[in-house]
Amino acid sequence: MTNKDPITTEYRFLKQTIERLNRSFKGNYRASTGFGSPTGSASYTALYSAAYNFLRPHEALDYQVPVSLPELQDKPRMYDKWLALIDLAPKQLPTAQPA
Repeated sequence: MTNKDPITTEYRFLKQTIERLNRSFKGNYRASTGFGSPTGSASYTALYSAAYNFLRPHEALDYQVPVSLPELQDKPRMYDKWLALIDLAPKQLPTAQPA
């Protein structure tokens, strides 16, 4: 591979990371045999990205999660971590403004 422009040169190191994420996503998605609606695929993508970023330890990060949340540190079981993450989600949404 060659870097044919300044942008490719600047971001080449991210290519392998992005391709690895795509392979992981594709491997997990394949078992679902597709979705019957756009809502199903959007839900899967949201849950997968939450697990990938907040719950799944990564070998490249010395078996740490990419985004460490203090609320999840004291939870020993994955089940408890999911419940805590789901509990945190509404708190991160902007409050709705009355119409």
